[in-house]
Amino acid sequence: MANYYISPRFLDKLAVHITKNFLDLPGVRVPLILGIHGRKGEGKSFQCELVYERMGIEVVPMSAGELESPDAGDSARLIRLRYREAAELIRVRGKMVALMINDLDAGAGRFDATTQYTVNTQLVNGTLMNIADNPTNVQLPGSYDSTPLHRVPIIVTGNDFSTLYAPLVRDGRMEKFYWEPDRADRVGIVGGIFAEDGLPSSAVEQLVDTFPDQAIDFFGALRSRLYDEQVRKFIHEVGFDRVSLRVVNSNDRPPEFQKPDFSLSNLKELGNQMVTEQQRVQQMRLGREYLGREYNETRREDQTQLSETAANATRQNWSVSDRPEPTRSAPASSNGHSGNGSSSSSNSSNSSSTYFDPHTSARPTRTTSYEGSSSGSRIGLEMVQQVRDILRSGQKLGIEFVSDRRFRTNSWQSYATIQGSEAEAIAALEACLNEHDRDYIRLVGIDPNARQRVLEMIIQRPNGSK
Repeated sequence: MANYYISPRFLDKLAVHITKNFLDLPGVRVPLILGIHGRKGEGKSFQCELVYERMGIEVVPMSAGELESPDAGDSARLIRLRYREAAELIRVRGKMVALMINDLDAGAGRFDATTQYTVNTQLVNGTLMNIADNPTNVQLPGSYDSTPLHRVPIIVTGNDFSTLYAPLVRDGRMEKFYWEPDRADRVGIVGGIFAEDGLPSSAVEQLVDTFPDQAIDFFGALRSRLYDEQVRKFIHEVGFDRVSLRVVNSNDRPPEFQKPDFSLSNLKELGNQMVTEQQRVQQMRLGREYLGREYNETRREDQTQLSETAANATRQNWSVSDRPEPTRSAPASSNGHSGNGSSSSSNSSNSSSTYFDPHTSARPTRTTSYEGSSSGSRIGLEMVQQVRDILRSGQKLGIEFVSDRRFRTNSWQSYATIQGSEAEAIAALEACLNEHDRDYIRLVGIDPNARQRVLEMIIQRPNGSK
C-alpha cells in the first residue's frame, strides 16, 4: 500500500486518538471510541487500514453483520471476546492493537420506525457503553476475572451516526470525526489509485474536477472497468463453456493482459457511462413501487377488498361517531367474559407488560396485550379507542404482524403505516386481522418528529399462545 495516499487530517486524527488511549494522562478522561462517519464510498475503512499499516498497529476487526444473531446475547458476547482478544495481543506482543467495527450504524442503527430493534441491538449498545466506561474490566457472561485488561481503543465507521443510540454517541464515550475529503485529498487519493498506470498529476486533477460529486470508490471502479474489454476478449477466445476450466485450478499459465488505455479521454468516456448507470438507478426508483408508500397503499387496498364488507361497516360505524354498535364485540371484562354476556376462552383476558424504547429518556410506556378469538369481528371498543388516541395525538399508526415461529426472534413485519385518517386505519386493521388470523398482530405509535416508537400494543395472539 506504499503508493496510496493518506490524508494528513485523517492520519492526525486517528494517530492522536489511538496514542492517547495508550498514554496515562493525569486527570484526563480519554474517550475510548472514535467514530468516523461520512458519505458512502469515501474510503473511511481504507484510510484506516493505511494508517494502521503506517503506524504498525495490529487490528482485531468486526463488521455490522456480526451484530445480530438468532440467539439473544451472542452479539454482545462476541464484542467482549474480540475486545479481550485485542487486550491479550497488546500484552503478548507489546504493540498497539485496536478493535475496529465497520459500518456500526448498519448493524446497530435505527433508520426509521420500521427498523427492527431487537434484544441484540440493545445489548450491543449496552455492551459498547459499558466497555467505554470500564475499558479495563470487560467480563464474559457467566465468569469473572479480576485481572485488569489493557485498554484497547475502538474505531468504528459508519455513514449516519444519528441513527445510533444517543447515549453511546455522547461526548466522553465516543469522539466523532466527520470524514469529507477536500479537493486536495481527492486528488491525492485518486492519484494513488492510478499511481502504477502512469497517469500524470494534471490528468488526475482534470479527472477529479470532471466528476466532482462522485465518491472515492467511483474512481476505483473506473480503473477496474478499463480491463473489461480485455476480459471480454479473453472469454470469447477461450469460449464461454471452457472459461471456468481455464481460470480455476488450471495447469496452464494464468492469462496475461496488456495495459489498457489510461488516457484522460478514455477515462472520461467510461466515467460518463458509469454516471449514466447511476442516474438510471435513481430514476427508476423501483423500491418505491415495491416497498414505498405507493406500494403499501396499493397493497392495503387489495387486502382490504378481501374483507370489504367488514371494512365498510367499520368505516361507517367508527369513523365519525364515538357511539358503539350494540352488535359489536365489547372489550373483555375482568372475569374473562365479553360485555354482551357471551362466554369466551381464558385467552380473552387482558394482560399488560412494559415496553421501553431505548431511544428515549422518558419513562417506559404501557404496552397492553389483547388476547382474543381469531374468528368473527375482532375490533373491540378499546382497540378503536387506542387507534384514535394514537392518531389524534399526532402520531403515526403502524400495524405489524409476525408468525408464531418468528415471534420468538422478534422479527415483526410491517403491514401498514397510517397518519391522520381514522377510517383508513380501522379499515387496514380490520383487513390485517382477517388476513393474519393465526399470527401475532400489534399496533405501534410512532412519533413523526423524533422518528421513534413511543408505544407498542399486541392486539392479537394465536390461540393458545402466551
